[in-house]
Amino acid sequence: MDQTKKEFIEFMMESDVLRFGSFVTKSGRHTPYFVNTGNYKTGKQIAKLGSFYAKLIKETAGSDFDCMFGPAYKGIPLATAAASALYNDYGIDKPYFFNRKEEKDHGEGGSLVGYKPKDGDRIIVIEDVITAGTAVRETMPILKGAADVSVQHMYISVNRCEFGQDPSKTTVAEVMDEFGITVHPIVTVADIYEYLKESGKYADVLGGMEEYMAKYCVL
Repeated sequence: MDQTKKEFIEFMMESDVLRFGSFVTKSGRHTPYFVNTGNYKTGKQIAKLGSFYAKLIKETAGSDFDCMFGPAYKGIPLATAAASALYNDYGIDKPYFFNRKEEKDHGEGGSLVGYKPKDGDRIIVIEDVITAGTAVRETMPILKGAADVSVQHMYISVNRCEFGQDPSKTTVAEVMDEFGITVHPIVTVADIYEYLKESGKYADVLGGMEEYMAKYCVL
């Protein structure tokens, strides 16, 4: 496992974002681990998180995109942090925007805040985790309704590697097939499992993860 992945897993655990126990995902699956980016709550944490995202964006898309979108609600601080880190770490200055859950009917109105996308824009999406792909399917109509844009890349903290509507392929693969979006995770569930196994401290967690991965994951 490369050093960046190891550091990110440790960072999530130290921040109480990667947790182990008994949880239910948005898709209704009972899982022994959970990633809650809502637990990031300090300036140091969000700055460090932004740098992890920025590094991955720099390595994959570079500066070959026009703007960044963070879906409400958890995607809002993620996109903001990634945009800031891209500039501070690499000198790449890109606009970002996000949506409101409810459209505003006063002031400037509308459902989008920040940059206003225009026809031809190439957008990258910053999210936390993909499990069943529900958030992606909610996001695309918002972006396509704003302008004639394209989305080629999505960046997430963790790829849970779980199958979606088709049991033979992961949700990430479905997103690629359905929308033409390449999803880039900082780490995968396989990386997390490998880290826990190598550490030798999480024997009580490994069994549950193995069972869950065998039931829901396509690796």
